Amino acid sequence: MYALHAPEVECIGKGKARQPYEFGVKVSLAITEKQGLIVGARAFPGNPYDGHTLAEQLEQSNILLQDLPGTPQPKTVLVDLGFRGVDAEVSSVQLIHRGKHKTLTGTQRRWLKRRQAIEPVIGHVKHDHGMRRCWLKGQTGDALHAVLCAAGYNLRWLLRAIVRLGLRPAIFTLALLNWLVNVTLKPALVRHNHFRPADSRSPTGRTLDLARYAN
Repeated sequence: MYALHAPEVECIGKGKARQPYEFGVKVSLAITEKQGLIVGARAFPGNPYDGHTLAEQLEQSNILLQDLPGTPQPKTVLVDLGFRGVDAEVSSVQLIHRGKHKTLTGTQRRWLKRRQAIEPVIGHVKHDHGMRRCWLKGQTGDALHAVLCAAGYNLRWLLRAIVRLGLRPAIFTLALLNWLVNVTLKPALVRHNHFRPADSRSPTGRTLDLARYAN
């Protein structure tokens, strides 16, 4: 036991000279190949073998993507060597890693270079979005924490995309319209509601339709 207040914590070997071990719960992230958007974040207590987490990670990704237009589903998965030997467990997708380098086509080898893109994503989720330390209790808290950190990363990704695509004028226009509605139109409607029709007789006996402002 590594933590009295969190008995689910495990010692995870990283194999790096600078930081050979981490103490916590293993989390798997799945990102898209082009944009780097997180489409899966799942905690795996008990420190299982990396390859045995892939099927459950794909299951979560399929559930999260099922409501999108066209129902996109992952067909090709780029992984590291820790996922060798699990092709039978994930037969629905094509598994690509460096161990198959001799049998890969030129296109697949170019795809494999994109696997390194997940490393900075992991770093940002840890340092910028709080995944390095979980303040929620138990295995349920670990699972929720992983999803919340991934959601925070995606929100910041979306904001960067809006700025990059030059949509700032559109946002300014929407904010201006919102201000006009709240500051200009609503008071005018309130003043309009204070007007009520009143019947008044003219000296000639004719009925005049007048509007009288009520303070």
